[in-house]
Amino acid sequence: MADKKRIMLIDNEEGLCRMMEAVLADSGYEVKAYVRSFEAVEDFKPGDWDLVVSDIKMPGMDGLEVLQKIKQKEPGIPVIMITAYATVEMSIQALRKGAYDMLTKPFEPEELLYRVKNALKHTQLLAENRELREELVGKFRFDNIIGASAALKEVLDKVEKIAIRDTSVLITGESGTGKELVAQAIHYNSLRKDKKFLAINCGALPETLLESELFGSKKGAFTGANSDRQGLLEAADGGTLFLDEVGNLPMNVQKTLLRFLQEQEFHRIGDTKTVKVDVRIISATNADLKGSVKDGSFREDLYYRLNVVNLHLPPLRERTADISLLASHFITQQNKKFGIRIKGLDPDALEAVLNYPWPGNIRQLKNVIEASMALESGDYISLNCLSQFIEVHPVQQEDGSMSVVDESDYSKALSRFEMEYLKGLLRKNKGNIESAAREAGMNMATIYRKIKKYNIRKEDCQ
Repeated sequence: MADKKRIMLIDNEEGLCRMMEAVLADSGYEVKAYVRSFEAVEDFKPGDWDLVVSDIKMPGMDGLEVLQKIKQKEPGIPVIMITAYATVEMSIQALRKGAYDMLTKPFEPEELLYRVKNALKHTQLLAENRELREELVGKFRFDNIIGASAALKEVLDKVEKIAIRDTSVLITGESGTGKELVAQAIHYNSLRKDKKFLAINCGALPETLLESELFGSKKGAFTGANSDRQGLLEAADGGTLFLDEVGNLPMNVQKTLLRFLQEQEFHRIGDTKTVKVDVRIISATNADLKGSVKDGSFREDLYYRLNVVNLHLPPLRERTADISLLASHFITQQNKKFGIRIKGLDPDALEAVLNYPWPGNIRQLKNVIEASMALESGDYISLNCLSQFIEVHPVQQEDGSMSVVDESDYSKALSRFEMEYLKGLLRKNKGNIESAAREAGMNMATIYRKIKKYNIRKEDCQ
C-alpha cells in the first residue's frame, strides 16, 4: 500500500508477538513489536503511529496502564486489547479507559486482520470528518471574507464581537453585498458551529408553502400533506436559521415567528402539540423595514425582535479599495477550477472595473469576472472583453482614439492595484510578512521592497 499504516505491537509472549508482526507485515502494514511494555510506552510519540495492539496481562506495566498512558499522549489513537482471560468486567474497564476493541486468545490471523482493518477504517473516517469540519469552519473565517476597506473592517469587527453572543441579528444592505456569507461567518464562529446552519429565502415561496417550510405540518393539515413534516426551525434545533429577504414575510407568518422568538416554541400547521427548539435567528433584507413598519406591512414588535443587533453591509461602490482584491480573488478561483492561467486585468480593464458603480455589487462583479474569463483568449482580461458585460465610458485622446485611460496611466493603474492588493494581503494576514508572501506566491524580499516603495506601514495593517 502506498501510504503504509504504522502499528505498534506490545506483548510479552515473544512468539505470539512475532507471529502477529509477520501476519500484519505480510498484509502491507509497517509494524514494530515490543515485548517490554515500559519500552513501548517510552517510544510512543503522538503522530508516529496509526494503531496500537497490546496484551492486557503483562509483567511490570500491564495493558490497562499502557492503554491509559498512550491515551494521555494521543487521545484519538485506536488501541486493540488482547487477553486470554476476557470477562465482562475487564472488557468494560478497558472500553471505559478508551480501548477501541477487545481480541480474545487464541485467535486466527484472519480475525486479527479483520479487527485491525476495522480500527484503522474507523480512525480514517473520524479524521475525514474532522478535516471536513475544519474546512467548513475555515471557509467562513472572518479573514476569508475578502476586503481591505475601512468600511468592511468596521463590519467584521462587529461580527467578531456578536458571533459568540446568542442574539438575533438583522443584516441590511443591497442585493449582492454578501449578507448570507456574513450570516455564515457569524454561525461558524459561534458556539453553535457544530450544529446546522439552514437558510431560506422568504421572498421565493408562496405564503402557504413558506409557512409549512418554516414550521412544518401535520399529516392531513392541507391537501397534499400525506405525512407529518418537520420544518426548518425544527431541523435547525441547536443551530442557526437564516431568513433572507425577511421583509417579504406574510402577516400570519410574522405573527407565528414572533411567538417563537418570544417563547422558543411553535406549532406545526394543523397540530396542537407544542414544539420547543433552541435556534438562533439571523435575518437579512435589502428593503427598508422601518418604512414597512410605518406603512403597516411589517410588525413593529417583530422588527425589534429581529433587529437586536443591526449589521449594515456597504455597497461595493463604497468599498472601492476592495474591488481589485475581489477581482483578483475571483480570477484565482476560476483559474483553479478550470485549470487556466489568466494573470489578471489589463490596465484599461482594471480602471474600468474600479470606476464602474456595480449596482449588483459583489455578486455582479463575480459573474462579470467569470464571464470575461470564459471568453478571454489572452493572458489578461481586456477592456474589449470586459465591455461585453458592463458599460464602460471611454474618453477621447489627443490622437482621436478612444480609451478609458491613456498610455501614461498604465503604471498608475498598475501601482494602484498593487498597493491596494498588498494592503489587503497584509490586513488579511495581520501584518505577518511571511504569511502574506506565502499566500501571494512571492518571496519576502519582494514584499518588503514593495512595502517600502508604496510607503505602507505594517502596523496600519494589523
